[in-house]
Amino acid sequence: MRIPASLTRIIGVANVGVVVVAIIGLNLLPSDGDGDGASGRQAAGRAEQSPPGEPTAVASEPPGVEATPEFAKQVKANELGVVPVLMYHRILNKRLASIDRTPSQVRQELEKLARQGYVPVTAKEFVTGAMPVPAGRFPVVLTFDDGHPSHFALDANGQPKPDTAAGIILDVAKKYPSFRPVATFWVNRDPFGLRERDQQVAAVQWLVGHGFEVANHTWSHPSLSVLPKKRVREQIVRLDRLLVKLGAGPAKTMALPFGAEPHPRKLARSGTWDGTSYDFDGVFLAGAEPSLPPYAKAFDPLAIQRIQSNGKKGECRKWCSQYWLEWLNKHPEERYVSDGDPARISIPKKLQGKITSKRRPQVNAY
Repeated sequence: MRIPASLTRIIGVANVGVVVVAIIGLNLLPSDGDGDGASGRQAAGRAEQSPPGEPTAVASEPPGVEATPEFAKQVKANELGVVPVLMYHRILNKRLASIDRTPSQVRQELEKLARQGYVPVTAKEFVTGAMPVPAGRFPVVLTFDDGHPSHFALDANGQPKPDTAAGIILDVAKKYPSFRPVATFWVNRDPFGLRERDQQVAAVQWLVGHGFEVANHTWSHPSLSVLPKKRVREQIVRLDRLLVKLGAGPAKTMALPFGAEPHPRKLARSGTWDGTSYDFDGVFLAGAEPSLPPYAKAFDPLAIQRIQSNGKKGECRKWCSQYWLEWLNKHPEERYVSDGDPARISIPKKLQGKITSKRRPQVNAY
């Protein structure tokens, strides 16, 4: 990807901004209380509707195709192009911090993505390369940090409230049927502000049952960069145990609080504490550019880039979602374009040297 060099220097500044704002919000976290147990995780995809109330849109698979070089060329497939992984925090009617978004802003951004041909995939689908995106369309990963109450809540009919993240995603999917209603919610010890276990179970299992991913953002959201190794492992394992008990674990992805990496950074991906192990397919940062796909040689599963959802003011002039989505529209040759065939990786011949060796048997070059 040919990203302007000046933007690389901005990434550090971007993460610092996220850290400062997030520290303020996290002062409201409640005291500790652990979770333990075991349960299987449902795979993302089709799910039953949740009565009573309006039928809820659920993710579905696109029609299968068998990509040939001729077909890949026709749809301009480039599965080594970059993918926007968008990062959201609180969704508030009145923004209290620069990283907050209003329901209207989130809705407008998602509808714009839908009109432009983007199709949501979960973080797990992205890092494993199992992205069910139709030919000629572009994947986008919608991620929500901290498990805030504005991300998910059920109404009296057992449906997501309209101005929550899940409610907005489902509404956009109803308006634009090709827009898969999926996202990844990275949570801490009280998912979506819920403290009662039965409410936590109901929320998490509703999301997992409707194709969403609920995954690991550590137990109490500390900066892992300042913790000793044992504490890093404890933070991750305690949250993974809770996810298992709620029916969403063990998680396959995690997002670093504040984007801060532990030392050594491999601790964020795998480890063991108190007899419980974790092993993530991908670890996500807090900013500040589109991500390479997992098929690329240069892809780093320990430091997957994300883009903060925001406009083009102040520091966001060159590293938030409005800037990058406009940049990708101006540079379509840099964007990931699906071939619609999960068994093949379609790319222009000039990019064959950039694919990881284990994926070369899947290459469909044109």
